[in-house]
Amino acid sequence: MYLSRFLSIHALWVTVSSVMQPYPLVWGHYDVCKTQIYTEEGKVWDYMACQPESTDMTKYLKVKLDPPDITCGDPPETFCAMGNPYMCNNECDASTPELAHPPELMFDFEGRHPSTFWQSATWKEYPKPLQVNITLSWSKTIELTDNIVITFESGRPDQMILEKSLDYGRTWQPYQYYATDCLDAFHMDPKSVRDLSQHTVLEIICTEEYSTSYMTNSKIIHFEIKDRFAFFAGPWLRNMASLYGQLDTTKKLRDFFTVTDLRIRLLRPAVGEIFVDELHLARYFYAISDIKVHGRCKCNLHATVCVYDNSKLTCECEHNTTGPDCGKCKKNYQGRPWSPGSYLPIPKGTANTCIPSISSIGNPPKFNRKWPNISSLEVSNPKQVAPKLALSTVSSVQVANHKRANVCDNELLHCQNGGTCHNNVRCLCPAAYTGILCEKLRCEEAGSCGPDSGQGAPPRGSPALLSLLAALLGTAGQLCI
Repeated sequence: MYLSRFLSIHALWVTVSSVMQPYPLVWGHYDVCKTQIYTEEGKVWDYMACQPESTDMTKYLKVKLDPPDITCGDPPETFCAMGNPYMCNNECDASTPELAHPPELMFDFEGRHPSTFWQSATWKEYPKPLQVNITLSWSKTIELTDNIVITFESGRPDQMILEKSLDYGRTWQPYQYYATDCLDAFHMDPKSVRDLSQHTVLEIICTEEYSTSYMTNSKIIHFEIKDRFAFFAGPWLRNMASLYGQLDTTKKLRDFFTVTDLRIRLLRPAVGEIFVDELHLARYFYAISDIKVHGRCKCNLHATVCVYDNSKLTCECEHNTTGPDCGKCKKNYQGRPWSPGSYLPIPKGTANTCIPSISSIGNPPKFNRKWPNISSLEVSNPKQVAPKLALSTVSSVQVANHKRANVCDNELLHCQNGGTCHNNVRCLCPAAYTGILCEKLRCEEAGSCGPDSGQGAPPRGSPALLSLLAALLGTAGQLCI
C-alpha cells in the first residue's frame, strides 16, 4: 500500500514539475570544445562544436537615447500619476537622485518597491510627435536565446517598432511592429506569432496583442524568440536536434536570431482614447522599468568562453580560429577555408577545425609549438588541399597537441592501397603493404620484389612526399619519447 502511494505521489510530482517548467532552464549543449580520448595508441584530442552559455546580455550593453535630451528632469517638470492621470503633482528632477529617472534604471535589479524606471519628458510640445529611439549596442555579434521582454512603468505605447542591426548600427531592419491599430499605424494586418509556421517564421508582423491599455500584464511587451524556436523543436523545446538542424542548414534562420544592436522606436505614447487631452499633456510620456535580453556571444561554434574586458566582449577561440567571432583561421592554420562549427551530428556536432597551412610544414619542430596536423601534407592533387565539405556531414578533423600528430582522417589524408584509418592514429594495411600510409610493398623492405614476387610494381604517387611524411613522423616519434 505504501509503495503504491509513493508511486502515485512521484507521478503527481513529475506531472506538476513538467507543467511548472515548460522550457528547459539550461540548454546545456556544446559546452566543451575538446576532450581527450584513449585509443590503442594512447591519448588523442577529440574536437567538437562548442558555444558559450546563454546569459543576461543587458550586463554588457551600451544604451543611447535619441534625442539625447529626451529624459525627464532637466529642467525639472511635473507629470501625472500612473494610476490617476488627473493627479499631476509628481516631479522629475535630474539633480535629485530620489526624483531622477536616468536610462540606466532600465537595466538595474528589479524587485524593489517602489520600482525604478527611466522616464521621458512629457508630451508638452503636442501636436509635435513625442518619439524616442532607445539603442542597445554590444559591439559584438550575439545570438538571442530567449524572449526580449520590455516592462513599461507607464502604459504601453500606442505605436512602437522593435528593430535590429547586424552591422553595428549602420543599417537597420524591423523585427516587429506593435500598435493598438496595425492597419491605421503601419498599413499592416494584425497578426500574432501563433499565426506563423515553420515556413513563415521569418515574416515581420504587426501585433496588437501588447498594445491594448489597462488590462492584466498591460505593462509588458514581448518579442517571442522561444515561440519561434518551438516551430522546429516542439512546444516544450524537447526536439532540439530538429532546431539545431535547421539553424545549421538555413543561414537566414540563423541570422534572424543574430544581432549586434537592438533599437526600440517609441512612436506614440499610450493615449487610451481616440483624442489627445490637450489640457492634460503631462499625463503622456514613456517610462520603462526593465528590459531583458538573453543570449550568448556568437563564436561560430568555436568557443565556450566569452570574456568582457575593457568594456568589450570577445570570444576565447578554440579549434585554431581567431577574431572577435572566431570567424577566421589563425596564421599558419589556413590549410583549408575557414568554416563555422556544425551542430550536427547531435550531441557533439562537428568542430570543422582549422588545419595547418602547407607552408608551415617547412619550419623545424620545436618543443614550444604545436606539431602540425599531418593531414595538411597531402598535396599530390592541389585541389584536394581545401575541399568544400558539407557542414552537417563532415566529421571533426582532429588537430594534434604538441606531442602527437594525427596520421590519417579519411577526409584529407587517406590510407593507400586499401588501407583503413584507425582512430586517426594509424593505417591498418593489407597483408602485402606496409608503411605509414600503406604506401610500400612489404617485399621492398625484404628486397625480394620482382616479376615473380606476385606483388606487382609499387603504386604511382609522389615518392618525395611520402619520404617527407616518413621523416616527419619519425622525428615526431623521437620528440615524444
